[in-house]
Amino acid sequence: MFEVSFIPAFKDNYIWLLQHDRRAFVVDPGDAAPVIARLEADGLALAGILITHHHADHQGGVEALIRRWPVPVFAPAAESITGCSHPLSGGECIDVLGTPVQVLAVPGHTLGHVAYIAGDRLFCGDTLFGAGCGRLFEGTPAQMAESLAVIAALPPATQVHCAHEYTEANLRFALAVEPDNPAIRERVARVAGLRAAGRSSVPSTLAEELATNPFLRCREPGVIAAAKRQGAAGDSPVAVFSAIRGWRNGF
Repeated sequence: MFEVSFIPAFKDNYIWLLQHDRRAFVVDPGDAAPVIARLEADGLALAGILITHHHADHQGGVEALIRRWPVPVFAPAAESITGCSHPLSGGECIDVLGTPVQVLAVPGHTLGHVAYIAGDRLFCGDTLFGAGCGRLFEGTPAQMAESLAVIAALPPATQVHCAHEYTEANLRFALAVEPDNPAIRERVARVAGLRAAGRSSVPSTLAEELATNPFLRCREPGVIAAAKRQGAAGDSPVAVFSAIRGWRNGF
């Protein structure tokens, strides 16, 4: 199994670095410069690239990277991705540094968004965040709710490697949705300590997300009640998700 660490990029992006035996894959390299610097500093050779979706902060560095290292680029087939050599639709199993990696279709943030599962690690791009989820730029609430349900069905010990450091802001919203949830309050304090120390709040675990992330808790009475106060059109998971996602957009 490969080792996992991250390369910070832009204001709050995480480019995940997977390495084994001096070879490396990167996930969502929006900027080539920090990737090149890290690979050179650690004496690593780039062996491949995984892309979750087409937004520039997730694929903007691909062209420069493959110009230097002509490596395979795994990416959503339904989206325009620079240098894509291995188009994916979900359901595939690919080899990453000798480890089998499952590909999940998780439309919602974008229509072709995919996620990658390697053992107990999930690389989910902008579908699921610490205590939050991605905006619906292209997909529908029903699509995103289904994608989150697919993720929620993974083992609780799954480590969630999302692509942005949004957890503190998302937890403020989670508290607004469920002010009496003690797990959220505990996580607020813990994440505040991590960030004050200059440390990342991710990866989290799926168990932690199931306990504190309102977008994975659309069947919980407290979340349903909060969604209805926001005008939810019923208490189905899709109606609840749609209402709280709309609330979060203006929070």
